[in-house]
Amino acid sequence: MEVYNWLSNMSLPGGQTPYDILEIRFKNSRKGFYRNTKNHSLHVGDVVVVEGSPGQDIGVVSIVGELTRIQVKKKSPGFKQAEARKILRIAEQEDIDRWIKARDLEKEVMYKARTLAVNLNLEMKISDVEYQADLTKATFYYTAEGRVDFRQLIKDMADEFKIRIEMRQIGARQEASRLGGIGSCGRELCCSTWLTDFRTVSTSAARYQQLSLNPQKLAGQCGKLKCCLNYELDMYLDAIKAFPKGDLKLRTDKGIAAHIKTDVFKQQMWYVYEGDFSSGLIPLKPERVREIIRMNKDGKKPHDLVEFMETAEVKEPDYTNVVGQDDLNRFDKMFKKKKPNRNGPGGNNKNRPQSKSQQNNKANKNNQNNKNKAAKPPQSNNGNQKPKEDRTEGEGVSAKKPNRNNRNRKKNRKKPTENKPNPPNNEIPK
Repeated sequence: MEVYNWLSNMSLPGGQTPYDILEIRFKNSRKGFYRNTKNHSLHVGDVVVVEGSPGQDIGVVSIVGELTRIQVKKKSPGFKQAEARKILRIAEQEDIDRWIKARDLEKEVMYKARTLAVNLNLEMKISDVEYQADLTKATFYYTAEGRVDFRQLIKDMADEFKIRIEMRQIGARQEASRLGGIGSCGRELCCSTWLTDFRTVSTSAARYQQLSLNPQKLAGQCGKLKCCLNYELDMYLDAIKAFPKGDLKLRTDKGIAAHIKTDVFKQQMWYVYEGDFSSGLIPLKPERVREIIRMNKDGKKPHDLVEFMETAEVKEPDYTNVVGQDDLNRFDKMFKKKKPNRNGPGGNNKNRPQSKSQQNNKANKNNQNNKNKAAKPPQSNNGNQKPKEDRTEGEGVSAKKPNRNNRNRKKNRKKPTENKPNPPNNEIPK
């Protein structure tokens, strides 16, 4: 959690000494105020060695100058400058190497401490471990729903790690701020980036904002209600004051209508008739609702709430669609391909090979047609039909013209070839 020093480019009045209290940042979000008694020239980002309890610790300078005075009044109102711990020196390479070694041991020590807690059947969760830079002390952060007797655990950890043990209980929100993560909004958690004070969040904040009371969506990484539910709560409370109370029911000749929800942004209140949900939700403006309430107080009832509805005109955008980029279906025609009509003139059913089942069905159909033709008796002339007379030209009846297709078929007929004997090998046919 870095702080922007907006007083860095401002010089002090003449004769005033700079503020000798600096803010030092340690692992995660732990910070403290330390006194620069030796007047070291320190800037933001410098690594310094400070007094521990007991021993020495290493931290990074986060705020210097007059901005630290403002932070002290805000974060620690009862802070006494004379009792502040001191900054010993600027960290050397040996101090930094020892500090890095302490950070490397924290993960392994945390896993072993969890194993010891499970063996003792303690209902607690050790979420983080912070080693002091001189490797003489370790602080264990844990979360638990109730009080935990960890006296035996401290003895076991002291025998295992050979260091001084300090246990510190934190809440679920502090645990999430120390570990960090990504929220449902896609950004880094507020508690691990800029949020420092954790206010209580109740379900009434979700009710005022007309949110569904779904614990899976309202809960954050810590399992508690999201802190962001309080961000816009004051605005909703001020906006709801302009609306009539939702617990009042509207009486009409058609029936009694109950309030369902309020849309703060559209300035609408939604009502529905009790026992009759077929008419659906009826949106009304707050002024029209007050008018109906006054009529009910005077003993009058309107015929139907639909008469008080106001239809809002949808304004078209001022810009003109030049290239058609606002059409969501503009690419549908590009990816659609016409399927060939296989049964039509352009189909390929004739050239496609037929399956065995199709060939068997076709053969059975031909056999059935042949049987029907054989079973059908020939038609006999019982005198009802007149025999056809041979008509020739010159008897007053014009002869039928021969069909051209038949004529072409006769021309295309090939003459039967005679079986000629094969010539001998010596003779070459001409």
